Amino acid sequence: MAAMPKQVRIVEVGPRDGLQNEKAEVPTKVKLELIGRLADAGLTAIEATAFVSPKWIPQMADHTEVLEGIKRRPGVSYPVLTPNLKGFQAALAAGAKEVAVFGAASESFSKKNINCSIAESLERFRPVADAARAAGVKVRGYISCVLGCPYEGEIAPSKVAEVAQALHDMGCYEVSLGDTIGTGTPGRTKAMIEACAERVPIERLAGHYHDTYGQALANIYASLEMGVATFDSSVAGLGGCPYAKGASGNVATEDVVYMLNGLGIDTGIDLGRLVATGQWICGVIGKEPQSKAGKAIAAKQAA
Repeated sequence: MAAMPKQVRIVEVGPRDGLQNEKAEVPTKVKLELIGRLADAGLTAIEATAFVSPKWIPQMADHTEVLEGIKRRPGVSYPVLTPNLKGFQAALAAGAKEVAVFGAASESFSKKNINCSIAESLERFRPVADAARAAGVKVRGYISCVLGCPYEGEIAPSKVAEVAQALHDMGCYEVSLGDTIGTGTPGRTKAMIEACAERVPIERLAGHYHDTYGQALANIYASLEMGVATFDSSVAGLGGCPYAKGASGNVATEDVVYMLNGLGIDTGIDLGRLVATGQWICGVIGKEPQSKAGKAIAAKQAA
């Protein structure tokens, strides 16, 4: 077991992963204000949008306007999702400095989600990685279903490690390990990270845990014990789990920061500002915040 990191980097996925399944269109100016408020709260990595077909994800149809409209801050990165070369070229034209590709550790999920096998998806990402390298753009890799799949059940840690190595070898500076359906537990999380760390340096691995079964913070703690120091999270817990109706999805950034503060681990994030941002965006889109720490802090402030 590694010593716990003294500092943790949070990748805020609310503006993209959190909003992408919202039925009602979220105006571009709201997305831009959300990104600005998150930067004001001290987030240094804010996933801004996705360069995907509006036919598949209508909420991200304004990707160019969002990326071009960001008031960029020094020291803050604004990665965007680019599943193929066409998406990458559009993102590059809009000023992208960092992109992400999205694979899976489950064959069934890969086929149902992106209509190809894992091997085919990796071949699809290769030209993106090559083009990004040529343009001086950083590439991050995501792997979904690392601890369970809605179609296959549990996933073997060796399968996750295989995909992680392929993405790392392709040039991804970091590989984010996603528990897409939130069924993972700390023991399984550690086994999965252990397998991945045999093939990819631990400092190049990140955790992306959904809270469907209430295990996200426990899985983050287990990952910290393994030496992982980067985690993805979503302000106010935006973004439900599409495979479990009504279930919470992304772990809330407020809850992660509250726990890390309690462990004496530095994130550089102002929790008060973050809570206010979560309350604000939920008010705008008409949703209840999913962050337990956020709700408790807001109630205390209102008392």
